[in-house]
This record gives sequence, C-alpha cells and structure tokens, in this order.
Amino acid sequence: MHDRLLPASPNWYCSRCSDINARGVLGFGAKNGIYLVQISVAKPVVIGELAGHKERVSGFAFCQQEGEEDVCASTSDDGAVKVWDIHQRAVVAQHSAHQSTITALHWSPVEKHLVVSGDDKGVVMCYWHNRNDIHSFFPEPRAIFCLACSPHHENYVAIGYKDGIVAVIDISKKGAVIHRLRGHDDEIHALAWCPQMGEEALFSRSEDGTEPSNGVTEGAVAGCYLVSGSKDQTIRIWSTARSKGVMTLKLPFLKRRGAAVDPGIKERIWLTVHWPKGRPSHVVSSCFGGELVLWDLTKSGKQKWSLLGSADGQNHSRIVFNLSSLCLDGQELLISTSMDREIKCWDLSSLDSLWTLPTLGGFVYALSFSPVGTGTLALGVGDNMIRVWNTLSIQNKYDTKIFWQGIKSKVTALAWHPSKEGSLAFGTDDGKVGIYDTFSSKPPQISSSYHRRTVYTVAWGTPVPPLSFGAEKPLFSLYSCAGEGVILQHDPYKLTAEATDIDKVIRDTNNVKHKLSPHTDLRWKPDGTVVAVGNEDGSIEVFQAPSLKLLCTIQQHHKTINTLQWHHQHGSSPEVHGLLASGSSNALVYVHDLRSVLENPSENPIFITEPFRSLAGHTAKITGLAWSPHHDGRLVTVCYDGTAQVWDIMKEEPVRNYRGHKGRLLCVQWSPVDPDLVWTGGDDFTVQEWALSRQEHTKPPKGKRAQQLKAKTKKKKKATGKGGMRVEETDSLFGDDEKGSEASGGPEEAQSDNEEEEEKKSISSIVLPAVTDVPEWRRGSSSLTYSTVRDKLQNGGKSFAFVKKEEKKKERPDSSMKKRKPRSILPLSTSMDHRPREELQQDCVMLASVKHNSGTFADCVPGTGEHIQLGLFTDRQALYRMLQEEEDGHIDAGHYDSVVYLRLWKGDIAGALKIATEKGELTDHLISVAPMAGYQVWAQAVEAYVKQLCLQEQYLKAASHLLSIHKVYQAIDLLKSHQLFREAIALSKARLQHEDPVLKDLFMTWAAVLEKDGHYATAAKCYLGADCSFDAAKVIAKKGDTDSLRIAASLAQISGERDLSHSLSLRCAKDLVALQDWVAAQEVLRTQESLLGHQLLFSVYELLTVNLSQSGLVSWTCTSTHAWSTSCDSNFLQVVTGVWERVFGVTARDRIKVEDLRAQLKTTENPKVTPNVPLKQLLSHVALDVTLATLSLLFGDWDSILENLLYALSRGSDAGNFTLMSEICLLLFPQGEKSVAQYKQLLESTEEKNSVVAQSIQAFICYHQMYQTWWSQNGKMASAVNGSNIINGLQTTQCQNGSSSQAPGADVNGLAEKEVMSDACGREDSVTPGASLNFSQFLLSEPHATFQATQRTIAAIQQKLASLVQQHSHVQDTDPGTEEAQPDTPKPCQEPPGSQGSTEQSADVSESLPSLIALVSEHHKKLASVPESVKKYPFPDVMECCIVLLYMDQTGASVPARLRSEALGLLQKYGTGPALHRAWQRFVS
Repeated sequence: MHDRLLPASPNWYCSRCSDINARGVLGFGAKNGIYLVQISVAKPVVIGELAGHKERVSGFAFCQQEGEEDVCASTSDDGAVKVWDIHQRAVVAQHSAHQSTITALHWSPVEKHLVVSGDDKGVVMCYWHNRNDIHSFFPEPRAIFCLACSPHHENYVAIGYKDGIVAVIDISKKGAVIHRLRGHDDEIHALAWCPQMGEEALFSRSEDGTEPSNGVTEGAVAGCYLVSGSKDQTIRIWSTARSKGVMTLKLPFLKRRGAAVDPGIKERIWLTVHWPKGRPSHVVSSCFGGELVLWDLTKSGKQKWSLLGSADGQNHSRIVFNLSSLCLDGQELLISTSMDREIKCWDLSSLDSLWTLPTLGGFVYALSFSPVGTGTLALGVGDNMIRVWNTLSIQNKYDTKIFWQGIKSKVTALAWHPSKEGSLAFGTDDGKVGIYDTFSSKPPQISSSYHRRTVYTVAWGTPVPPLSFGAEKPLFSLYSCAGEGVILQHDPYKLTAEATDIDKVIRDTNNVKHKLSPHTDLRWKPDGTVVAVGNEDGSIEVFQAPSLKLLCTIQQHHKTINTLQWHHQHGSSPEVHGLLASGSSNALVYVHDLRSVLENPSENPIFITEPFRSLAGHTAKITGLAWSPHHDGRLVTVCYDGTAQVWDIMKEEPVRNYRGHKGRLLCVQWSPVDPDLVWTGGDDFTVQEWALSRQEHTKPPKGKRAQQLKAKTKKKKKATGKGGMRVEETDSLFGDDEKGSEASGGPEEAQSDNEEEEEKKSISSIVLPAVTDVPEWRRGSSSLTYSTVRDKLQNGGKSFAFVKKEEKKKERPDSSMKKRKPRSILPLSTSMDHRPREELQQDCVMLASVKHNSGTFADCVPGTGEHIQLGLFTDRQALYRMLQEEEDGHIDAGHYDSVVYLRLWKGDIAGALKIATEKGELTDHLISVAPMAGYQVWAQAVEAYVKQLCLQEQYLKAASHLLSIHKVYQAIDLLKSHQLFREAIALSKARLQHEDPVLKDLFMTWAAVLEKDGHYATAAKCYLGADCSFDAAKVIAKKGDTDSLRIAASLAQISGERDLSHSLSLRCAKDLVALQDWVAAQEVLRTQESLLGHQLLFSVYELLTVNLSQSGLVSWTCTSTHAWSTSCDSNFLQVVTGVWERVFGVTARDRIKVEDLRAQLKTTENPKVTPNVPLKQLLSHVALDVTLATLSLLFGDWDSILENLLYALSRGSDAGNFTLMSEICLLLFPQGEKSVAQYKQLLESTEEKNSVVAQSIQAFICYHQMYQTWWSQNGKMASAVNGSNIINGLQTTQCQNGSSSQAPGADVNGLAEKEVMSDACGREDSVTPGASLNFSQFLLSEPHATFQATQRTIAAIQQKLASLVQQHSHVQDTDPGTEEAQPDTPKPCQEPPGSQGSTEQSADVSESLPSLIALVSEHHKKLASVPESVKKYPFPDVMECCIVLLYMDQTGASVPARLRSEALGLLQKYGTGPALHRAWQRFVS
C-alpha cells in the first residue's frame, strides 16, 4: 500500500534481533513488531511487517534450510516464542513455556524444525515446531545473554552467560555441559560458530596469554572453532576439540575523525561478532563507537584487523548490536543495526558501505516540505532528532541527514522559512524554540525565551508590534504556540532577545478587558495578511496583520482546536482563496469560507457559527490537515482512528482513505511535486509515502477497527481537570517519549543514554494497549505531565513486562483526575441558597428589614430555623445561633470533624477537644492548639491522643506526644510493650541517666527476645550495652561454629571473663582439630596462656596424624598443617620434645612449668575405649597418653612414662584396631624389646607395679611380633586360607564369652585386619621366617589367663541373668488379649552360663535364678584373689595367643616344645568353652 517507508528502529541490547535469509529478506524486531526488508545491492525496500507480539521483540531468526527460507522465529518480552510464515504474514506455531524474560534465540542450521531459546534464569527451551514438542534444560544457574546452535552438529548449542562463562551443551544428553569455557570477565554479547568444520591452524598472539607452538596452534582433527564477544572488550576464539581458548583479540581504540573521544564510550560498549559463511578465517566485530572491524585470523603481527567504511560518514556513530550476512548475486553483503538508528549494508570485498536505511526511534510529530528546496522533507521525531530527507534523490531513495545538536527533547513542531533555503525552525517538548541551518554543521540558534510546556506549533509570519516598528524590522517573524496557551513572537535575527507575547497586542488593539482563552494553534495565511488562531474553548479567531485587529470569530467547534490550515493562493478558482480548514477533538473537520470577511472587513468583528463545509467520517480527534498544492479544494486529514482521508471540499465527499499505519496518525504532508503522493507520520514510529490512486478504500473505517481505535484513545475516563477542561482534552501528545538528554559534545553525547530510555519508554507506551499514558493531540494550557520510565531496558535490566506494570500503577491516579467537591462545613445555610429565585430575593428584603429594624418581619430570628442563612449577614449572636444549628446537623450526620472546626472558630477549644476525644478523631492540629485552653486540658488531650494513636498502631508518634508532656518513662514503656526496643533504648539513652535501671532492663529484655529469635550478634550487643559481658560471650557461642566460638572467646578475654574465654577457646580449638585445621587450632590456643598444655597435646595429635598418614592408616586430608609436623625416622618421643622446645619453649629445665602442664592434662577426661570407636577419637586418646608420657620424660618420672606408654599402646587393641596398635608400637618402640629394656634401666624403683607394666608392654610387643612371624613364614594368602578355621573359631569364642578386654583378633574384622598388616613384613622389628618364637613366653601368662577367663565367665552369666529377668518381666506384663514384642534373646552364638569356666562348673549349672546369682558371687570372689597389678593394666588375650602358636606349630613354624606344651595346658585349663574348645582341638593330633 505504501511506496516508501521509514520503519521503526531495531530494538537495542538484544543478542540476535535481526537476521537475513538466503533470498535477501532482512527481518528485524522493532518495538513489538517485526519489519521485513528486501535487500539488494542498490537499495532496500520495506515489504511488510509481522504483528502479533504484545511486548518488545527480543529475538529474531530465520530458518536457513533450503526451501524453508520463508519460515522464521521470534521471541518477545511477553514470554512467547512464535514461528512465522513471512509469505502468509501469519503465525504457524508458538509456545509460552518460558517463565522469565527471554534473552536469546537461534534457529538450528542443521535441524530445520528446531528453535532454541534461553531466558535470564538460565533455562534453555528446545522447540520442534513441526510436532509441537518442547524440551527444557537448565545447564547453569546463570542469566543467559546469547546462544548459537552449531552448524555442524545438530545437538550442540553454545550459550553465553552474563558472568562471562561460555558453555557448550548437548541437548541429546538432557542439556549436559560438554565444554565450559572460561576467560571472559563480563557478559557475553554474541557467539558465532565457524562455518567450516574442523580446526585449521590459526595464528596465535603470544602476548594474549595463549599457548602458541612456534607461533601457530596445532590444528585438530575434530571439533570446530567458536568466537565470542564480551563486554570486557575482548574477542576470544575457542577450540571445542581442546576445550580452551586459542586466540584472544583486543579491540583497537579508534579515535573518530573530527570528533572528541567520549570517555563514556567504553561504558556503553556492545561487542557483537559474526562469522561470515564464505570466510572461515575472517570474523567481523563491532568496536567502541560504532566502527566495524574485519579480523584476519591467519594474519600475523599486531594489526590483524581492517576497518570497514574508511570514508567519512560511512561508519555508524553509535554502538552496533547485530550483524548478519548473505551472498547475493556473487557479492558478499553484511547488514548491521546500530544505536544510531541506521541499518547499513556493506560490501565485504571492498569494505565500503553500499546504502543506509534510516529508522525512527519515536513518534513522528511533524512533517514539513520546504517551499524553496523542492522535495526536501523535514521530520520531527520523538527520539530528539530532526531528519531532513531529500525525497527526490535518484541514487539514494533514503538520502537523509540527521540533526541532533542542541536538541534535548522530542521535536514536536517544524516550519521552513518561506524564502530562505535551508532555514528550519523547530519546537520541542521541553519548550525550546530554535532555528537550524540545514546546510551547516553548526549547532542551532536557540531562543532565550522558553515556553513552560510543549511547543505545539512554530510558524513564520508577518511581524507584529513591537517588531513591526522601525526601519530594521525583519521580513518574517517566528511565532510559537505552546501548551500553556501563549503565542510568542521571536526575532529570527536576535533570538537572544526576549520574545513578546502577542496577547498584549491583541488586548491593546481590540480593547479587550476579559481573560483571553488559551491558544492552541496559529496559522498565517500564505500572503501574510491575516493569521488564524485556534483556542482551547474551540473558537477560532482571525486577526489582521500587523495590528492584530480581530476580523471575525468562528464558534463552530466545541472542543480544543488541534490544527488549522489555509488554502494555497495559487488556485485557479478565486472562491477557494479564503478557505480555512480546522480540526479539533470532536472528529469533525470544518471548512470556512472567509473571502468576504477578508476582502471587505467590517469595523466590528463578525461572529460566524455556520461552516462552509462539514466533513464527517473520522471516528476520533483530528491531528493534521494538508491542502493539495496541485488541486483546488482537495484536502487530506489525519486522525487518531489510524487513517488518512482525502476529501473533495467542493463536492463535500470523501475521495480516498489510507490505512497503512499500525497506530494513530499525527501529521500529514502532500507531495509538492507529485499530485498522487501523500506523506504521513504516526505513533507507530513510521513515515509512509503512499499514492492516492493505489488505495482501495474511500471512506474511513466504520467497523471493528474504528471501534478498537476509538476505545484505545478514550480508555481513560473523562474527568474534569484544571479550568474545567476534560482530561481527554488536556492530555499532551508529547508525553510518550523521554525528555531530552544533556548534550554538548559529539554525537555520542547528544544521543545519550536518555535516547535509549526514550525509545524504551516509547515502545512500552505504544505497543501495550493497557498502558494509558499514550499522549493525545490536544491543545490546552493545562496539559498533563507524564512520568516516564528511565531504566535502560537492556539485558540484565528491567524487562518490558515490569515497565508495563509500573506504568499501570502510575496511571491509576491519572485515570480519575476529576476532583470531588469538598463537603461544605455550613451545609444547612448553604442549601438555603439553592432555593428558587423568588425566595432568595425575599431573603434580601428580610435581611434589609432586620438590619434596619423596620419591624416588617418581627418573627424573623436570623441564624435559626428557616432563617438560618441570614445568620451569616447579621450580628455575632445570630452567627453563633447559626453555627449551633450547623453543629447539631453535623452531629446527626456523623461529621464530627466539621463540628470540631466550628467550635474552634467560635473559640471553644475545650469543647472541640472534648468531642474529638469522645469520637476518636483527635489530630495533630487539635493537639497543637490545645495549650490555648490550659495545661490541664492540653495534658488530658495528649493522653487521649496517645491512646487513639496506639489503637491506630502509630506507637512512635504516640511516644513522641508523651514526651511533649514530660512523661518519659511512660513513653519508654509504651515502646517497650510493643517491642520497639531499638527506639526505646535510643529514647532512654537520650533522656535518662546512664545508670538508670530502666536502660539495663531494656537491654536485657531485648537481648532475650533476640536470643530466642536466633539473632545472636545483636543480642550480644544488648548484653554488652547492659554490662553483661559473660552473657554476651555465651550468646555468641550459641551458634556453635568455629568463627563464632573464636569471637566469643576473644570477647570474653577482653571483658575479663578468663574462665569462660579458656573454655570457649578450647572448644573452638577442638572443633578446628576435628576439621583437621591444625594451624587455626594452635592460633586459637595461643591466645590463652592457660591452654599451653592443650597446645602440646594438639601438637602431638598433629604429629601422630601426619606420621600415620604415611602408612595409609589415616585416609583424611588435613586442611592445614605446620612446617614442623613431618614424618619422623627416629624415636617419636625425641621428635616431640624437640618440637616442644623449638616451638613452645617447653624444656626439662623448667620443672615447675612441666609439672603444672602435666597436672593440667591429667584432669582431661581420657576414658577407656570401646570397639568401633572412630579413628579420630581414638587418636586423640592416644595423643593424650603420649603427651603425658613426654611430660613425665621431661620431668624425670620414669615410672609414669611406662604406664602412659602402655595405655597408648593398648588403646588400639582395646578398640579392635590391630593396625593402629602395630603403628603405635613401631613409633614408640622402634627397637622392640630393646626399647623396653632401655626404659627398664631408668626405673627408679623395683616395685611390683613397674615390673607388671613392663611385662604388659613386652607382651604387646611380642603380640605384634608373633603375628609378624606368622605372616612372614606362610605369606598373606596362605594365612588367609589356612587360618580361616581359626578365624571362625575365634569369632564363635568371642561371641560366647563377651569379654570386655578382647584382643584385636577377637572377630573376623580384627583378624582380617591383621592379615592386611602382613604387608608390613619389611618393618624394622619384623621377624624372618624360621626365627625362634622364644619371645612368645611373655604372652603365656597364667595369672592373666585366669583373670581373662573369669571375666568371660562372669559376663556370660550376667547376660543369662539379664535374659531371665527380661523373660520374667515379659510374662507378668503381657496382656493375654494382645501381642507384645518378644524380649531380646541371646545371640545365636551365646552359650549357657559357665561355658567359659571349667568342665565341672559348666556341667552341673542349674538354670534357676538363685543358682546363677550364687555362681556370679563365687566368680567375683575368684576375681578378688587376682593381684591388683594384673587387673589394672591391659594384656593381650592369652587364649588367642595360645591358638595362634598351636596353628603356627601345625603349619611348620619352629615353636619350641615347651611353649607348645604350655599353650596347650593353658587352653585345656581355661579354654573349656565349647567354641574355644572346638577352635584349639583341631590343632591337637
């Protein structure tokens, strides 16, 4: 329908919002639509638009498969993904599966039905539109910025994230990340795959931090290169075969010719990249200020790039967002979209720009053809720019020039000088008026007189006073009309001079005394003799120049005049020379014939009420008019109904109707050279050229379209605004776009970020039907000011959905601007003034009679009854009577606030306070006047107001009022009772003494509440404020983590709570040790001098852990260790004493200190271990024993040394951990029995206790050597096979006896562990095969065998007793009608009592309870006869040792006969239990 069209600007800050197909059709998202442009080498042609999204289009991509070129996909901020057929202009498939704002889109180059999209929550959607199948993936919890499907692998998708990560996922593996590429530091703006499969060698720059190999990276057989552009100003080439970057390219900083460098350019960088299909070794990228750079990846040297558009004016002036390319007619073309609102086409061979397509970023408010420069069309646009379009250019159909300097707001009015070529006047939304010289690059001249509101019209006309006086008067003056209703006259040669208001001339000339109606438009007749002025009240006044004498007034319209237009003067018929067309908000166009008025003016103004022609057909307000310069009486009108209508005035009938716009029309111009062409601009951000002859419609639409447009423009309710005007009539057309930006330097400064905001705001306000701040073309001094959204809508910013929501909220108060008339405070007397006129006149007579005491109305009492209204006009007593009746009426109606005011006016302050108190309507104003009634009244009023405020939950205000009457404690208690502790404390500290108990009580109460809620840090502050440091430390320690414990300990130490600090530090250190953070643990202990003993203990613990980790026993990893904690090759105790001396300063010379440390550690709990105790806990016990032994060594207490070493050695055996026992044995006694002998020589006494301790140590060493000998003789595998019977036998035995001192080999796990220890045959104390077993005599101790056998027997009998007691209790407690759980029964391996004793004991044992008790008593007596030294110190299991010796003898070991006989005798005497008996009987032949 249109010939040429300037489309809306492509949307900004989108990773892929434009694309091109193989047929040369370019699609790009603009606002909530998609424009389609046919690309050729010579020119672009806009061929259509895809409309269907409700919000901003955020992504667009074509299907690149052959035969599917007409299919494309788009995404929008409305959450929809749509698939389109551009031939049918229809949606073929869509989904709305995304829950967040969609930020990325791509059509798979391999799979023709697959569309991939991503959103700002990190969700990736794969949509197979042919089968409506959607799969969602969540590869990374990061905001997605862009994505690109691989052209070589249908399942690979590269994703760029906001934090700089690039990930490649495989959608066939549920979105699994197969490559995670790190290197960028900021958001990824674009990704592109190399069009060629494989990874050919690329030159790599060594200074970029890559890993070059002779300057060239080695090519890979598989994989594909991927390029990414990031906000960190770098471009990276990634190898998917090696999962790393192979090249980094840094953007060159290019200083633009003839312009200063904008320091803010780097802050607004958008680095897009594109890999042309036919150039696998070249990448195109954007740069800082709109330049495009072609990178040669195979080129060596620093400058690997070439700049596109070497000539001046070819480059973009702002950042570039999207790139796409195609090969057309053998020529490779590149298409770029930019923030400068231009789409450029480049030849990649010559790197020159072929053509530029201008686009528009705002409403088109004004169009104006130059009367001198034929075909030169000026456009005033809401993106703060003026465009001058040479519409007659043959080579470039879109030859435009942009003017932005000095313009800081939307351009709302334009006017060419009638005779001076290139002189263009303009007006802006912020009230500026200026003149541009379009042939110069200089900034415009700006008038020093600003309008307060939007400039509606600028016009050139005949000068009027005072400019019409003098010899140097200008030929033309510049006039401007703005929203405040004023018309100013500017001197075009002295714009710095103050402009004059023509209303003064109108008043003086026409002797006008009344207020003039606000002006909304003016239009000079082409011959300059008269000027028509449109007014807000719908009237049109015609004045004669230069005196501005009023010739006539036209009162036909009843709404604001929006536009006026005189017929041209070169018509062939004289009757059309005086035609004036007018359009207003009532959708009618009137044409008035003023020829007679102009040719024969009368002395007095003429009043015209009938039009010459009335043109009806539009359905909304008229916004623009234009007469055809080629015809007589041919008029085109544009309207909010979205159409342009051509009329034949003489026939008063419609000719053609144009419906090509998607929104409302705002301006129109008839082509000065072609009678068939008309130009229109609207709020759809487009300017369209169309031919009358090609239009199929004649009249404006009357159906659904018209009704929709009408509903859209009248969405707000009509409400009365200022000056009695309706809101519909007072809205400003110029409220849709952002106010202008500050600009003074280069283009970047002029077209600043506000321009971006303006576009976002404009888009939001236009495309969303629900948003009601769309401006309307209305003229009035009270036009509304609209708020705008200033947030940049870029990725990572606020989506349009949120903007829409915010704008709705802002518009709600505007939708009901009708002011409600306040309720009268004197309703009774006021109502009397609304009676019939006769009664009102009778009141005047009555009032005069009363005032002059005429006695005519003797029964009249002013201020009461039917004469209440007269109380206002007589004396005070009458007024009081009137006010009393008014009070009674207000009380009956419940209007107590009015009663209060009336009493205040009478001076009855106490009465006003009383009724306000009773009704709960006290206010700050009443309290402020209460002191006038006395202190007592004031205090009572304040207390009542406090209660009222508490009911309203305004506690802070209530407390403040209590302070006003000096009730500080009550105010504090009020705040405390409502848990406003912080405010109560602030008030207390400000008003009370520091030692006041109220303050401490507040702190303690608040601390208790905070502690209960888990706010420990704030609770601690409260305790500190109350001088309760102990409680502060305790509450911080409640959290229990190491950091909290450390802080709590430090706080306690600072506060002098030494015991608490000691315990908290120790607790923190233990927790750190549990985490194996040895360095931190020692740092905590170092703060407490009293914890030196535990420092020594933890140092031993650390040394043990490090040494045992060498053998593989300790499997965990230490968080931190000290430099001195290394494995030791010499005696372990010597290593420990060396560390203590170097690190902690503990030596044998300071005996008192050593004794104190030993006494301190002896108080540490060190209980007996049990089986299955964790290894860390077991090591802590061993470390304590070793620490005590080392301190005894330093002190010289040799008796205690052996005792502590024995405990350290036996703990592994008691816990069933034979490996630990063996390792401790090797550490503490590296020379075996020789080491024990050395200690025995140092003993100070020969007491029996010392000999027993030494014997036990020797026994454990021999126990270890016995197993080493066994494993050395038969090998690990042999022992595992041949010893299986022993294992089973011993397991059964130990299950029977239940001994608490069982050996490590007492169960399967223990013996299996011993088998594993056979790998340690190479240790220092290992015995070679065939060695003598005479050392085993230490193991065959009959006193220990007796003690162990008796213990096993007692344990078995006690278990049987417990079982009998449970059975007895169960029988008595069980209800016959119910089933109870059966009592615990002995394990299957348990034997009857006495099975571990002698044969005669176990044979005749009775199962009765008394007999079992007697048997236990008998064995306890037997235990009492055992020496205390035998019972006190641990010893290996003698029965186990006997069985192992017999087994070794049977397998060929050289067991001496004496040992074999002794072992057999002990087994026969003490191993009489069934399980033990079966175990050793098999070794006796």
